[in-house]
Amino acid sequence: MVGKRRDATLDDVAHLAGVSVATASRVLSGRGPASKAARQRVASAATELDYVPHAAARALATRSGTRLAVVVGGPTAHVLNDPYVGRVLAATAEAAAAREVGVSLHWQPLHDPAELGRLAENRGIGGVILVNPTEPALAVVPKSARVAAIGIGTRDIPSFEVDNRTGTARVVEHLLAGGRRRVAMVTGPSWLPCTGRAVTAYLRAVDEAGAPPRLVPGDFTAARGEAAAAEIMARWPDTDAVFALGDLSALGALDALRRAGVDVPGDVAVAGFDDIAFAALSRPGLTTTTNPVEDIAAGAATAVLDRRRSSPLTFYPSTLVLRESA
Repeated sequence: MVGKRRDATLDDVAHLAGVSVATASRVLSGRGPASKAARQRVASAATELDYVPHAAARALATRSGTRLAVVVGGPTAHVLNDPYVGRVLAATAEAAAAREVGVSLHWQPLHDPAELGRLAENRGIGGVILVNPTEPALAVVPKSARVAAIGIGTRDIPSFEVDNRTGTARVVEHLLAGGRRRVAMVTGPSWLPCTGRAVTAYLRAVDEAGAPPRLVPGDFTAARGEAAAAEIMARWPDTDAVFALGDLSALGALDALRRAGVDVPGDVAVAGFDDIAFAALSRPGLTTTTNPVEDIAAGAATAVLDRRRSSPLTFYPSTLVLRESA
């Protein structure tokens, strides 16, 4: 019985090429000096032996880590269950797989910003993609660390974010154009910069229309959306539209209104933000605006993998998606 052929190693390539292991490593990694003759011999040896560099070994040798860490900030670990995080993780994994790099998922407790610094210094981690960045967390990250933010970072790091200011304005303007005059908003968490930008856009839109502002705090969950809808109708019974910064909250609000006997969209229109898969499946279908999470995550992952210092902030456009709820 013939045994399985052993995969060629870097030692094998160096021996066949007649060079040191260090020289072979420099040639194959593209790092450091080597003569033209040595490069030719190493390339020929690698081809002859069908040598394939081992990504993990190469990463460890160059101290660049073997995986990307997707680190999600939030008050509790339940933030990792958000469908938004699942989309970020899947897109990051796809970008990393093309480079033979793994991906791990971590919770960044808001009460312990030092956790991000510890992850950034972990030699097994080649880079960090921080979702929901906060100033205290970024303040503890070494400046030499390879970090990109999904959201607006507060340091000179590449940051990638959806233009939710424009997206919010378009949703609210659509509701107003449809004859709604008492539009309430379920916000996101107050500690996220994206919430402040969206609230500013909402307040400007209703002010320009001469409509009263009606704000209720939210947290992007369906449960909070249900409670917020009940609070809105109790405080302002004449409300004729609800916009939630997050489709899960919007779907929770829609469900609460329907259970209370409110006709959607006849009495109250409902709209969200993100265009998650469930938005099109709800009854009525949820009017919303897109969040190109996959493109955003791919941009952040590529910036880290390529060690590219892109512009400090890259905004991605959001597109209004009209359905039956508004």
